[in-house]
Amino acid sequence: MKRVILIATFALLLLTVAGITDAAAQCAMCRMQVENNVSSGESSIGAGLNKGILFLLTMPYLIFAVIAFFWYRHSRKENEKRIQTAGYYRG
Repeated sequence: MKRVILIATFALLLLTVAGITDAAAQCAMCRMQVENNVSSGESSIGAGLNKGILFLLTMPYLIFAVIAFFWYRHSRKENEKRIQTAGYYRG
């Protein structure tokens, strides 16, 4: 079971890292806004939009990771309680 979780975690990490190159792209409306600002002399807004897109991209993964961590910790404690009450605990 641990091996399956490790492989799934590694695959998710690999897919996340592989998708970062595409994450620097912008939607059509954002791109038009950046082009208008660059033509008027402002060039720093594009970097800010890209950072905002990356921030919005990472939040769902971070929330999922925190929930998964607490679920794993809770289930591990419950499993230890179950083993102790059954009399199989040797710790």
